[in-house]
Amino acid sequence: MFRPDRRAGILVAALALALSACSSHGGKKAQESEENPAAGHANTPRMKIAMITHQPPGDTFWDIVRKGAQAAAAKDNVQLIYSNDPDGDKQATLVQNAIDSKVDGIAVTLSHPDAMAGAVRKAVAGGIPTVALNAGADAWQRLGALEFFGSDESLAGESAGRRLAAEGAKHVLCVLHEQGSVSLEARCGGLAKAFSGKTDKVYVQGTNMPSVRSTIAAKLKQDKSVDRVVALGAPFALTALQSVKDAGSSAKVATFDMNPAMVKAVQEGQVEWAVDQQPYLQGYLAVDSLWLYKTNGNVLGGGKATPTGPYFVDKTNVAAVAQYASRGTR
Repeated sequence: MFRPDRRAGILVAALALALSACSSHGGKKAQESEENPAAGHANTPRMKIAMITHQPPGDTFWDIVRKGAQAAAAKDNVQLIYSNDPDGDKQATLVQNAIDSKVDGIAVTLSHPDAMAGAVRKAVAGGIPTVALNAGADAWQRLGALEFFGSDESLAGESAGRRLAAEGAKHVLCVLHEQGSVSLEARCGGLAKAFSGKTDKVYVQGTNMPSVRSTIAAKLKQDKSVDRVVALGAPFALTALQSVKDAGSSAKVATFDMNPAMVKAVQEGQVEWAVDQQPYLQGYLAVDSLWLYKTNGNVLGGGKATPTGPYFVDKTNVAAVAQYASRGTR
């Protein structure tokens, strides 16, 4: 198993609290968790926490984030209200809605930090404890968030670049499925920095999978020297497999992020490996940290981000991951 060689992931104290999985359905509008909303295990007053992400339609990655958040909410006697929008300005409006709803805490992703800055700072100034997750490792502190839970995307990209070089890759195509996302740019940037060969980027319309398939295929037909396609999300890696076939290319596929279908693809050798940022942890820790802060004044991380990755999943360890992926938590 390949492991990144810098800054080992921190297992925080909140992980000592029991994890229990639950699920609900995604959606753009704010939704309260419907899985036993009153069934908390904590003997603390009921509180309301909003989680606001940049989840685009159809991206299964966020189902895993939500399951972690819902598990923490069930344990902590929290009413979890989830909302999402991939547009930074609209996501900021969702933060304002949470402020207007007088929530007890906010967990937010910062994929577009400049667009989010005003709303997040307003929440903080209004006395609403706010934590960041998943995206915004370079922005959460200047926006006033208490903590950050996620992967160092530049480090993850560098780790992937070193691995590709060690495997003998010569020409990598990095596929970005959301223009303007600081996290995705950091992944490709880190990869290019650490990889000793040639790196190209291609931007695709992530909400249109037929277009993603044809765009990658066209790039592979245009340049036969590409020997690795690196996707930045599991659904796009699975689509890239089709693109490779369409182009008659011999390029191998690797990816960032996991979902149950990706576990099978790694097991069967279709996808070389996946860089897992453990999204269940991100959702769980974001909610649980707000509960800890509200009930006991705890702040995790010592002023630094709490990394949940990168963690490589390949044939050597995918069997251990599969049992959890089958229930939708990896």
